Amino acid sequence: MDPIVTLIAACTAFVGGHFAMSHPLREPMVRRLGEQGFQGVYSIIVLAAFVWMYFAFKAAPTATPFWSGFDDISWIIGSALTLVAMMLLAGSFSGNPALPAPGAGKAARAEPAGVFRVTRHPMMWSFALWAIAHIIAAPTARTLILASAILILALIGSRMQDRKKQVLMGEDWAIWSSKTSYWPRWSQLFSTGLLPWIVGIALWLGFSWLHQPMGGWDAGVWRWL
Repeated sequence: MDPIVTLIAACTAFVGGHFAMSHPLREPMVRRLGEQGFQGVYSIIVLAAFVWMYFAFKAAPTATPFWSGFDDISWIIGSALTLVAMMLLAGSFSGNPALPAPGAGKAARAEPAGVFRVTRHPMMWSFALWAIAHIIAAPTARTLILASAILILALIGSRMQDRKKQVLMGEDWAIWSSKTSYWPRWSQLFSTGLLPWIVGIALWLGFSWLHQPMGGWDAGVWRWL
């Protein structure tokens, strides 16, 4: 099979698996497997699709970019976006009612703090910003396919998550939605507190350093060091 077609198939499986098991298939799977069984099967399938997608990306040809990319300006913009993405990701694990954890209702009724002042979907927007950064900095066929898949998963998935959580959590999610925003409030970026930025910068430095051994390109500050 052509490497690009394989990558498209892998990305479709990854995104489609998320959507299918998080929404139409979730209820029948939970009914049959139980909540823990469902989470186990979900994790295995998603991980398998992610591994397939990673190796399909590695096997696809780099090719010539469709427009100007791989220059310093594109990489500065991409690096800035991924830094914000890592900050949002770092702050998304604490006090997030969207995560399948005990106390979600209580978290939904609390006043938004940290990255939730920016958006109620900080994890999803971190993925979206990562995708946009890579589209800007490395607009090759394989990167556009992979990044577009992640962007679709992040932006459409968060909208679908709103609807699902409204059904599952009812008034609690309605209260949370009324106090938070789907679209990021960029003016609140520096009202998140220091911790998300400290952890986000550490993640950004670490993942951008791994970009060379894993992706073959220097990224972030390592491009200029």
